Amino acid sequence: MSIERYFTEAAKAGCPQDQLWNFIRAGVVLQPRQLAASAAARSCDHEDGPDAIGYGGARAGGKSHWLIAQMGADDCQRVSGLKCLLLRKVGKANIEHFEALRTRIFRKLPHEFNVTRAILTFANGSKIVAGHFQAEKDIDAYLGLEYDVIGIEEATTLSERKYRDISTCCRTSKPNFRPRIYSTTNPGGIGHEWYKRLFVRPAPGAAKTTFVSARISDNSFTNRDYEKQLQKLSGWQRRAWLDGDWDIAAGQFFTNFRHDTHVRETFDPRRAVRWFAAFDYGFTHYSVFLLAAADADNTLHFVDEHAERRWLPAQHARQIHELLRRHALSPSRLESIVCGSDVFAKQYNGRSIAEEYAAEGLTLKPANMDRLNGWAQMIRRLGDPYSNITPKLFLHPRCAKLIAQIPALQHDPNRPEDVLKIDVDDDTGEGGDDAADACRYLVQTATPTLRLGKLKW
Repeated sequence: MSIERYFTEAAKAGCPQDQLWNFIRAGVVLQPRQLAASAAARSCDHEDGPDAIGYGGARAGGKSHWLIAQMGADDCQRVSGLKCLLLRKVGKANIEHFEALRTRIFRKLPHEFNVTRAILTFANGSKIVAGHFQAEKDIDAYLGLEYDVIGIEEATTLSERKYRDISTCCRTSKPNFRPRIYSTTNPGGIGHEWYKRLFVRPAPGAAKTTFVSARISDNSFTNRDYEKQLQKLSGWQRRAWLDGDWDIAAGQFFTNFRHDTHVRETFDPRRAVRWFAAFDYGFTHYSVFLLAAADADNTLHFVDEHAERRWLPAQHARQIHELLRRHALSPSRLESIVCGSDVFAKQYNGRSIAEEYAAEGLTLKPANMDRLNGWAQMIRRLGDPYSNITPKLFLHPRCAKLIAQIPALQHDPNRPEDVLKIDVDDDTGEGGDDAADACRYLVQTATPTLRLGKLKW
């Protein structure tokens, strides 16, 4: 690539000129998607910019090359005395991996590498510590230390809790640098869902992150035979490793869910011929209320969601009434508000949860609790975009918890036709399957069934 073209590609990506000159002096050539990730890295300099950058998606997108080049050839060269931590799972493989990349990427940058301590030191005193872990507890050895930059390879091999733990080490005392975390990864792994939630599709205002996607086609240096190997894969591995599809994971129950197909902002309420609601009650777990409309084709449009935990019924009821008012609805307009059987059990005071909601103007009715048929109906309604089977279920972006939970649900290994139960994380409130359960209740209520030769709703 000529210098002129390199400058053109860098400018298109948003890289400042001094950053590009750092790469040129180091003899580092980055490809367009890598340049986009480096431009995002520089946006971390701004007070209103992100504090974490994610890069990746499909395999062989040039992730490791970019991460080490950005840390060593740009960040470490522009700020003296910078201390960076590079984390990768499994120690020996990390050192060998780092050694191979170091000799190739930093061949024009004066530096020393202490193999025993796994520390690379540049001429200006900036350094990269090649850290490693085999088990998550090994990460505790780094906690309490201070790093100006933390780079995490294959971030989805970490749980969200450990990612947050190591994030507390990302801080600086340097007045001319803003600390940041870089991470690279592919879909899949134990951290798939939290990474997707924090980086790939963050909720508005939920996290100060930027994600740059990359596929094998973005890396011209990859052996084409490797791409052919990926194309031979099937199922979730092909979609994750070749396509970089974050709506798929090993063991996923709803493999026909596609974010770009099923999540729609446009629904004209004048098309609604029937309105339904469902409620899944919890206290430590979330209480989730879902509102949906059926059109003349009996396509279900989930238009809104209320989800909170550790609230009393009166608090939930106020928010549910407010949600209905936003859609010019009253409880009487709903065909039903169906919910799980637990709300009808008597409590210590002799009243049920259902009675408490009735006192707040919300009449709850028992839902069909058949899990297997309920999940099966959801699968049928989602259709199959790849096979040209039209979906009959769509979700508005307001239904954020439901949108997050549907692709995260896994098969129960002991009962494959059922969904594996997932508890919410008590500390963060993430995870769980409460919104999906409410969706199942509503779908079974709104889906016609054949009984004695007649169509019955």
